[in-house]
Amino acid sequence: MTSAKIRVIPPLDGTATEPFYRQIYNRIRGAISSGLLKPGDRIPSARALTKELGLARGTIEAAYSLLAAEGYIQARGQAGTIVAPGLKLPMPHPGALPRPDNSNARISFRPDSILPFQMGLPALDVFPRKIWARLGARCVRATQAADMAHPSVLGLPKLRAEIAAYLQVSRGISCSPSQVFVTSGYRHTIELVCHALLKAGDRVWLENPGYPPTRDILAYLNIATVPVPVDGDGMIVSAGIKQAQRARAAVVTPAHQSPLCVSLSLPRRLALLDWAARNNAWIIEDDYDGEYRYISRPLPALKSLDHDGRVLYSGTFSKVLFPGIRIAYLVVPDAQVERFEKIIETLAGGTPTLTQSIVSDFISEGHFGRHIQRMRKLYAERRDAVTAGLCGVLKKHVRIDSPPGGMHLILRVRGQRSDRRLASRMREDRLYAEAMSDWMMSGTNEPALLVGFTNIASQGDAEKLGRRILKLL
Repeated sequence: MTSAKIRVIPPLDGTATEPFYRQIYNRIRGAISSGLLKPGDRIPSARALTKELGLARGTIEAAYSLLAAEGYIQARGQAGTIVAPGLKLPMPHPGALPRPDNSNARISFRPDSILPFQMGLPALDVFPRKIWARLGARCVRATQAADMAHPSVLGLPKLRAEIAAYLQVSRGISCSPSQVFVTSGYRHTIELVCHALLKAGDRVWLENPGYPPTRDILAYLNIATVPVPVDGDGMIVSAGIKQAQRARAAVVTPAHQSPLCVSLSLPRRLALLDWAARNNAWIIEDDYDGEYRYISRPLPALKSLDHDGRVLYSGTFSKVLFPGIRIAYLVVPDAQVERFEKIIETLAGGTPTLTQSIVSDFISEGHFGRHIQRMRKLYAERRDAVTAGLCGVLKKHVRIDSPPGGMHLILRVRGQRSDRRLASRMREDRLYAEAMSDWMMSGTNEPALLVGFTNIASQGDAEKLGRRILKLL
């Protein structure tokens, strides 16, 4: 048993009428009953626990004797004392606890699983692990004492420079490395923007439907959200002005609207920029997967049209590399650099230097650009294959939107089925889906499922998965 496990057992109470040996007995038995300690796990020796708790050894041995007599633990001599192997504890009666309503349960928007159709996961099966391992080993060998100190909370200078150069070429954004701040993810990015530029009571436009964690973060910070509808040209700016012209900011996904994947049209982009300039408001551009467009070249970022310093650009390596890397970045207007430096120095903890070094080398040696090109081609093929495979099986029950970009499909459910209930049933069957209803802030929407296609290798695989979905309809 590790020391971490013993620390989560509640401390002893010296004022209680219950003797210490009985408290120890109850805490260890409770840890076994709850599953914290499992059959075969070691528990501390009587000598070790005597020293840790400052009690007489006889007190500890009295508790252990009682546990052994009841079959909870076994002494193994020099091998120590362990939870009895093969110990089977009674399961709670099915009626003892209320059964959760999975159809309405909130799902995690950063799950730690790897399931078919999982959203937000790049094609992990084709990630260049050997190259990554080689770069990682080289960075480890080159580590100096200075690299082992606290990392810069602003980001590794060479990575900030690589990001600035990459954005200039690929997204049309002209910025200096000092305007680029490395963060630990999109949520961290939004939190920094809110602390730097917004305050409690401010109103912010959000796309409707839109990415649910954004509104959750703003709600925690007591910032009011204004749902602005989306059509085929993206956020309807005129609707936002009508509802809250004096809003302090707007969060938008111009390249591929999340989740509908439509692009914000040029007239709408110009209207949004004009609104921000006239009202001294901010635009937060979430460019989460702008690299992946399959019918034309990737669209320039909204930030590339910003001449008044009103757009903050949020990018991430989660979709182009892998989520476990926990590296994203924020580009701020030049006039706001000092403000953000102060906020980040106060609030941020920094991202590990070693990981940033690997990413920096991955970019500078050309692997990043080649990887994106390969993924763009692969995702176009997988999008078509998954669409064809699912259509062949589910065409009577769903209509599939195959957007021109992005990493997911939209399955429009025919009839009056609940998309939340269907998504829940899929997750119970170890298939991933998100319900469009969970992305809506207000109003109603045609029931639909959001499913990722990037990790499904062939049309045949999609057909097999489609037959599993068919059984759940």
